[in-house]
Amino acid sequence: MVHGNPTWSYYFRHLVTLLSRTNRVIAVDHLGCGLSDKPQDYPYQLKNHMDNLQTLLTQLEIVSYSLIVHDWGGAIGLGVAGKNPQALEKLVILNTAAFRSQRIPWRIQLCRWPVIGKVLVRGLNGFAGLAVFMAVTRRLRPEVAQAYLAPYDCWDNRVAVDGFVRDIPLSPTHPSHGTLVRVEEGLHALAARPIPVLICWGGRDFCFNDHFYREWQERFPHARCHYFKDAGHYVLEDALPSIRPLLEDFFAAAPGSSAPSGHPAR
Repeated sequence: MVHGNPTWSYYFRHLVTLLSRTNRVIAVDHLGCGLSDKPQDYPYQLKNHMDNLQTLLTQLEIVSYSLIVHDWGGAIGLGVAGKNPQALEKLVILNTAAFRSQRIPWRIQLCRWPVIGKVLVRGLNGFAGLAVFMAVTRRLRPEVAQAYLAPYDCWDNRVAVDGFVRDIPLSPTHPSHGTLVRVEEGLHALAARPIPVLICWGGRDFCFNDHFYREWQERFPHARCHYFKDAGHYVLEDALPSIRPLLEDFFAAAPGSSAPSGHPAR
């Protein structure tokens, strides 16, 4: 389970409980996120996050696996999988991207400004702090919102949140642009394999909107797709009761078995 920004492995807490009954579950915290170390001089770039994930898989001697990816976890997880497509058994896509796009909300663009961006993200917690309201359509319980923010409680601990925002490659001159191109190229090899793919999508995501959902459908035309029109970016918070049985069924089937296409959930 590979999270994005500004969440951490806590985002997958309910899925860990659900799927660990029958599967070995690993929910990572990227360097600088969650309960991982937060070095201040580390280059928080896509390639490094991918290298860290691959190192973890290697050290744990994992040769085949399934992925559940969300937000930046899409580019990171699928970037690793694309280098060795035969290792991927199943894939679950949750409001994410792993391909180039020029679509970026003005609220995120503002957080990338040279000076004011750092003040907003690291000083005022204007990215992680607002996400607990803007990324959901159902208000989070206070203790849940606090848990999301707990690892990002000061300037130093928000270093990776700021790093992720600045690592969005919008032009060919960006340091992570070439890496994202290679991640995108790797999707072709993954799509060519008959692995089961499940897409669960929140329809009221202000960042990863329906444009991204349609592109995933085009890239994985055999995917089982479920669209939750009233769920936001944190789709697991807004639509968990509907997603839980889908995941139970998806992971109960043997890897490589065919499954009927899903229909948009209403």
